[in-house]
Amino acid sequence: MITGQLRSKIDKLWEEFWTGGITNPLTVIEQITFLIYARMLDMNEQADEKRAARTGRPFNRRFADYEQHLRWQNFRHLGADKLYKLVKDELFPYFAESSASTVTASEDGSLFADFMKDAQLMIQKHSLLVKAVEMVNDLPLDNADTKGDLYEYLLSKLTTAGINGQFRTPRHIIHTMVAMLDPSVNSRICDPACGTGGFLVTAYEYLLQKYTSADAVEREPLFDSDGKPLLDINGQQQVNLLYAGDLITPEQREYIDSDMFYGFDFDSTMLRVAAMNLVMHGIRQPDIHYQDTLSQSFKERYPKEASEGFDIILANPPFKGSLDEEDVCPNVLRKVKTKKTELLFVAQIENMLKIGGQSATIVPDGVLFGSSKAHQQLRSQLVEHNQLEAVISLPSGVFKPYAGVSTAILIFTKGGSTNNVWFYDVQADGFSLDDKRNPIKDNDLPDLLKQYRAYQQAVSSNASLAPWQDKTQQAFIVSKADIVAQNYDLSINRYKEVVYEEQAYEDPKAILSKLKTLENEILADLAALEKML
Repeated sequence: MITGQLRSKIDKLWEEFWTGGITNPLTVIEQITFLIYARMLDMNEQADEKRAARTGRPFNRRFADYEQHLRWQNFRHLGADKLYKLVKDELFPYFAESSASTVTASEDGSLFADFMKDAQLMIQKHSLLVKAVEMVNDLPLDNADTKGDLYEYLLSKLTTAGINGQFRTPRHIIHTMVAMLDPSVNSRICDPACGTGGFLVTAYEYLLQKYTSADAVEREPLFDSDGKPLLDINGQQQVNLLYAGDLITPEQREYIDSDMFYGFDFDSTMLRVAAMNLVMHGIRQPDIHYQDTLSQSFKERYPKEASEGFDIILANPPFKGSLDEEDVCPNVLRKVKTKKTELLFVAQIENMLKIGGQSATIVPDGVLFGSSKAHQQLRSQLVEHNQLEAVISLPSGVFKPYAGVSTAILIFTKGGSTNNVWFYDVQADGFSLDDKRNPIKDNDLPDLLKQYRAYQQAVSSNASLAPWQDKTQQAFIVSKADIVAQNYDLSINRYKEVVYEEQAYEDPKAILSKLKTLENEILADLAALEKML
């Protein structure tokens, strides 16, 4: 979390973009991303130069001798007209040219190369570009903790839904999903519709927290732009916990940086943002690729040792729209013959998992109870050929102001079959369920995580499942037989039992008598008023 002067600078820059005619939040973030990338190229070049001077070892330069003027440190002081001309006519073409070469094949180059070939400067006002360069130059990009929070704050300004049902998943929902799957330093993690990379970033942050010793946790007090302490809903000062990940070995660190995180999307702008988001949070080489995950042309970019699939898939795939059936991957259609993207994505996620791999995926409620053959076919596949672990019902306001659609989280393990399905009815997530989404005290997510972990422990140890047999409770289990009997319906309302309290109603004659008495009193008051007049 960023506060104080840095937050004020970003807000001011955002206003400058707005008044400068760039009002699409994603475009603003993309343009800032380009400038951050330009500065990071130079920062890493400087770091390599210092290392080379120390060790005497050469390195692959990002900038040839004739390109030195394109380095951030050499152009950021230029006047408005010269700066604009250089950035537009030389720097952005350099991004495109570097995408076709291997000169940038270091931690900062190869990842972004594919995404920079169509980079365009959308800033029209020369003065806006000067202000943007000045602001990006002041960002603490050498601080791994701060720059991740910085980019997350930029992404928080995405307040409108995109096409194809795209909208940002709330961070606290993502964190809960990641915690329920509990990834390890050996997991290979994927998001097949990664958007801005929120699931992958949160999974990385979860690993840092999980593998940080108690002594290595730093507590950073948070203040607002006026220097006053930021308070939570209980009146306590908010703190930012910084996790060093000191229990991660160098070999595990190398795996995290280069082979753990995979993301696919067919929106090149989103991919640029996602790639920068992960790098800003400290992952040097996440595997982010332009792919239509549902298409026949989708290349499952698994490394050789993981060719059987991923360990963990976290996703909030697009809900809206349908596809040309002829373009859908045949392996997916064999599982569920449909054009609906929400069904196809779940089927593809099952394909992409390795045996024993797990997924937590957000789906619209229609997936749970839809009566079409395709809906029932998908649910049957999950129950009969996989271990459907849990169905978590979310309140309809969770995705406001983006959308009011009712959703649920499906958690399943690939392979085997289902014995029982664990249901949980989330009624509050710590925020109001209107468009404002203000913080409130009611929050079921901690209890959801606590109960799910207890249930998983009970299942793995063959302990009694009695605590979840009562279907009047917020968390309960339903047997496979009961689900099959309901055509694989997975909606929580199908199984949750409601206890009705008997209400004592007053005798109608007594109510009429009271009304008559009230009428007489009113008439008497009116008569008294007439006499006074």
